[in-house]
Amino acid sequence: MGKFIVIVLDSFGVGAMEDVPEVRDQDIGSNTALHIIKKKPEIKITNLLNLGLMNSIGEEWENFKFAQGANWGTSKLSHQGADSFLGHQEIMGTIPPIPLNEPFSESIDQVEAHLTEEGYSVKKVGSDSEPKILVVNDCVTVGDNLETDLGQVYNVSGCLDIISFGELTAIGKAVRDVVKVSRVITFGGENVTLKDLLAARKVIDDTFAGVDAPESGVYDKGYQVVHLGYGINPDVQIPTILDRVDIDVSLIGKVADIVQTKSNRLFPGVDSQYLFDQLMTQVDEIDHGFICLNIQETDLAGHAEDVDRYANRLELSDKNIGQLLEKLTQEDILIVMADHGNDPTIGHSQHTRERVPLLIYSEGKENKHIGNRQTMSDVAATASEYFNVEKPANGESFLNELS
Repeated sequence: MGKFIVIVLDSFGVGAMEDVPEVRDQDIGSNTALHIIKKKPEIKITNLLNLGLMNSIGEEWENFKFAQGANWGTSKLSHQGADSFLGHQEIMGTIPPIPLNEPFSESIDQVEAHLTEEGYSVKKVGSDSEPKILVVNDCVTVGDNLETDLGQVYNVSGCLDIISFGELTAIGKAVRDVVKVSRVITFGGENVTLKDLLAARKVIDDTFAGVDAPESGVYDKGYQVVHLGYGINPDVQIPTILDRVDIDVSLIGKVADIVQTKSNRLFPGVDSQYLFDQLMTQVDEIDHGFICLNIQETDLAGHAEDVDRYANRLELSDKNIGQLLEKLTQEDILIVMADHGNDPTIGHSQHTRERVPLLIYSEGKENKHIGNRQTMSDVAATASEYFNVEKPANGESFLNELS
């Protein structure tokens, strides 16, 4: 009986991938972890260093040395780009197919026809000279997501005083059925009317039309959300595989919003200390199970190009990781990793396509090197072997290399 724990320090990459010059030249030279260390040489991240952080970076710098006896490796990203949603699907055992990138106006007619066939009341909203959005059953809007890279995500936004979240999710799934963009984010809030949603409707570049979610007030009360990804089948991911055999699953932080499970051990949130507190509670309560924590504030600091804030969140995470290590037993495995990079020194505020560290703790095991893995799905495959359950769709286990 033991626990398999994954801590994702969101965006904490350890160096640009080899394909960056061809596919993402703005990320050339990126190395989130190393550049933060160089900018903040006083940073105190003793536990991450002892777990092999510099080993995974591949070079030492001043007082930041390779750890003797650490169990470590790195992983490439096998999803396209550098995306948190796709990255977490990859970690859970799925490599999504390459999605389309297109404005909602390109598929609005197809979505309208499909929703009408499903029995919904649907109408287009917008002037003749601009791209339109859809209104469904007078309480839901469908359009472009205006808060992320344009053309990658559609939003299905609902008034939860009028429609239940389950009914709203059904509409989201119907949209997902006929579009091929990366994500359909389905969400709603209370005390929000259709008038509020439409008042926040905006058009960008005469091409993208949607509802400005923060402006609409949908986040203010009773917010619920589900992320529906292109080509994502949760049935072949490690959380659902474990659900089927009644092994505990706990998802903490952003991962609770973007990975599907039937477990009720879900703790969404952003504040890092709150999330680590939930992790400690879950470690105390679960004897045998899978726990995944995402620390998002590192990523937010990367987007803000704020090295000081990033370093502060790393120090907080390191302190909590040290406390976690004291709780672990010989049967437990801990993996500290990332999902991509977000180098705050590189000159832009977007994610960076970087390898990620795989820092592994298992009591009594030392000096195990698992190499540079081809996909982060190897983490899910390792978890499946650890629990002796069905393998996920993708990935190769490295459990034997830790023996």
